[in-house]
Amino acid sequence: MKKVSAIIVAAGEGKRFGSAKQFALLKGKPILDRTLETFEEHMKVTEIILVVREDWLREKYLNRYKKLAAVVRGGEKRQDSVMAGFNQLQPDQADIVLVHDGVRPLVGKDLISRVIEAAEQKGAAIPALSLEDTIKRVEEERVVKTLDRLTLFKVQTPQGFLYTTLERALRKAKEDSFYGTDEASLVERIGEKVYIVEGDTQNIKITGPEDIHIAEALLAD
Repeated sequence: MKKVSAIIVAAGEGKRFGSAKQFALLKGKPILDRTLETFEEHMKVTEIILVVREDWLREKYLNRYKKLAAVVRGGEKRQDSVMAGFNQLQPDQADIVLVHDGVRPLVGKDLISRVIEAAEQKGAAIPALSLEDTIKRVEEERVVKTLDRLTLFKVQTPQGFLYTTLERALRKAKEDSFYGTDEASLVERIGEKVYIVEGDTQNIKITGPEDIHIAEALLAD
């Protein structure tokens, strides 16, 4: 069975949220803990690498989760944090690497499984949702084009890759001082194909206080 390593990125400052949102409570439990528990309980996930902002959090989390192999300090930008987590992996042991936002606490085990399976088969896979609204491109408050929403998707995490694919993508980005919007954009940049699997509407990202209320409602269903 292939080894699956999950990098959980939780090193953000939470400027838009007003505080470190990964530690905000969601029905009495920190958002980050809910995320970690799902990966801890997933039978296909072999190890977890947690990326945080503060070194003192290391012992707090290492003692709580059996699959947690390392807790490392993040970098200035999200991509730097992903690299810090990736550097903890053993090249001769890692097979599939998942990268997940620590502030997506409602990620489902089924979604994780589908990303793992697709990454194993195709090399790179991301969850995505189709768009329901009409999308327009605007320049200086003027609509310049209506885009075909059938070809546009909202992307989520976890994003899954073969270790060797993500390693090449991260290395090339670092060499070129290039920062992408997600890991898939780095993989696309080196000419590798990225495939999508169906995302999950409940797999929301907590970015503002209002998202806590949405997540609470989803948990109540």
